[in-house]
Amino acid sequence: MKIIVLAGGLSTERDVSLASAAGICKTLIEKGHDAFLLDVFLGLEHAPENLEDVFTLPGHGLGIAGNIGTDEPDLDAVRASRPDQSDCFLGPNVIELCRLADITFLGLHGGEGENGKLQATFDLLGIRYTGPDSLGCAVAMDKGFTKQVFLQSGIDTPAGACLHKNAADRSLASMGLSLPVVVKPCSGGSSIGVYIVNTESEYEDALNNSFRYEDEVVIEEYIKGREFACGVIDGEALPPIEIIPKTGFFDYANKYQADATLEVCPADIPEKVENRMKELTVKAFHALKLNVYSRADFLLDSEGNLYCLEMNTLPGMTAASLMPKEAKAAGIEYGDLCELIIRKSLEARYEKQ
Repeated sequence: MKIIVLAGGLSTERDVSLASAAGICKTLIEKGHDAFLLDVFLGLEHAPENLEDVFTLPGHGLGIAGNIGTDEPDLDAVRASRPDQSDCFLGPNVIELCRLADITFLGLHGGEGENGKLQATFDLLGIRYTGPDSLGCAVAMDKGFTKQVFLQSGIDTPAGACLHKNAADRSLASMGLSLPVVVKPCSGGSSIGVYIVNTESEYEDALNNSFRYEDEVVIEEYIKGREFACGVIDGEALPPIEIIPKTGFFDYANKYQADATLEVCPADIPEKVENRMKELTVKAFHALKLNVYSRADFLLDSEGNLYCLEMNTLPGMTAASLMPKEAKAAGIEYGDLCELIIRKSLEARYEKQ
C-alpha cells in the first residue's frame, strides 16, 4: 500500500507525534509498504514533480523525526521555520499527498490532529485515514465533556468541574471540591500543564500555568492510587499495563525519558480487577462514540475502586509506547498492530456494504 504517515503539527505533543509516526513509518516499510513520513504543518515544499515518486524516495521522510526532549517543543519556532509563513494548519502538498495515498496513518497527538477537525476535513476531501471518526475524537478530546459522559454512562471517574479562564469565582468551594486536587488543561495531552496541588497558593499557580495552554481547565479530586492504561481495538480490550514512575507522577518527563518509569504488562492485579478495567474500557470506548482503537487511563485506589480518567483517541505508537506493549502481551507484534489498525480503519469507514 501507499501510505502517508502524518505527524508533527502545532500541539504541545509535537515531538511525541514525530517519534510515534517515525516508528510507524519504519515498521510499515519493513512490512513491504511504500510509506512516507510527513509533517502536517510543515508539509513538503520541495516535492518531486511527479508526487507519486514521494512514496519511493530514499529516506522515506524519516529525517524530520528526532528524540523527545524533557521540555515541550517551541511552537513559535516551528511556525517561524515554515518557508511560506502560512498560518494554514495543512502544509505544502499535504492534501495532495494524502489524496494519492491508499490511506493516511494519523500519527498525530493533541491539538488539531486529535480533536476531530482534521478527521472531518479528511472526510470532506475523501481522504482515507486511521483511527476514530471526527465525532468520537471531538467528544473524547474535551476532558470536561468526557467526564459528563462517563458519569451519565455509569463509568466511575474522579469528581470534578470545568473552569474558564475568565471565571469570576475560582474557589474550590464553588465547585464542591477541596484540596488536594488535580488541575489540567481541558484538551491537552502527555500530562503537559497537569499539576497535583495541596495548598491554595499551589492551586493559584497551577491555574495560571494551565491557562497558558487553554482557556478552560478541569479541576478534579485527587485520587491516590496505582496508575494503569488499557487499550482497545475494534471493541476488544487489550491486557492492562501498570505505570510506575520512579519519582512523582506520570508527567511529560516520566512518559518519554528512558528508565524514568517502570511499565508492567500484563499488570499484576487480580483477575476480577483486570476484567472490570477491560469492561470499563470498552464501555467508555462506546460511550464516547469511538471506533477502531484508543486507550483508556485509570487509577486504582487502595480500596479497589477503579476510576477512568480519559480516553486517548490517538495514543502513543512508538514500539516502547503503552499500547504497543499491551498488544505484544496479547500476542500482537508492533508491525502487525500497525497493519491491524489500518485494516480496522478501512473496515470501519471504507469497506461497508
